[in-house]
Amino acid sequence: MIEHESNGFGFFLEKRVISDRHWHIFQYMTQIYRQISQQRLQTAGQRIKRRRQELGLNQVALARAAGVTQGYLSAVETGRRHLGSATIKRLAEALDLPPAVIIGQAAAHDNPQPYEATDVPLFGSIPAGPPSESQEAAETWPVLKHLWSPDYYCLRLTFDSMEPTLKPGDIVLVHYRPDVEPLHVQGKICACLVEGQPTLKRVSVEHTDRGDMIILRGDNPNVPPLALDLSQDFSIQGVVVKLVSREL
Repeated sequence: MIEHESNGFGFFLEKRVISDRHWHIFQYMTQIYRQISQQRLQTAGQRIKRRRQELGLNQVALARAAGVTQGYLSAVETGRRHLGSATIKRLAEALDLPPAVIIGQAAAHDNPQPYEATDVPLFGSIPAGPPSESQEAAETWPVLKHLWSPDYYCLRLTFDSMEPTLKPGDIVLVHYRPDVEPLHVQGKICACLVEGQPTLKRVSVEHTDRGDMIILRGDNPNVPPLALDLSQDFSIQGVVVKLVSREL
């Protein structure tokens, strides 16, 4: 009678027709297939926990990098909370993984990219000059290395003019661009100085009978837009490129 062996994936081998060496290879491949199957059955929370532990991060560090609370992250890892698309994206960036890996739609679970961060100056108000030359920043904030540039800085918001898009207490990554023309950043959220006073608004340029006007608008409907003519003291100090932290 011929003896057969199955590896659980539809493959059957006859022991009598293969060498011991081939039999060991067959058993090894069976183990690999089972590991892959188990990884595919992992929940998103389990994959997040596994990657976090591989990076040597505790929940507090990952939650801070992803802009969520430690309690929320704990609930996600244990399957008590579901992930929204925006949170998946932030966690993927913090873990330096494609979002598809977190939700289990990619084959890259075993070969994630290394997590690297760099400390970026953190300001409590919009700096009036180059961030590297300012003495105001007493803190730093970790930012993923692939997002970093020497002319970037972090800003902790105190403005409510951009609610609900951005809220007081949020930390955003800002590209220092003091020479940018308002026409080149139409609709973007910019860190501006108006008559020496800082403000965070979307910038646009409109053509009127009185000439070109710079319009500063907040996303908060209770904050009226500000119209400036070209004779007023106005400058763009930076362009907001990314939200990097938010307390829930």
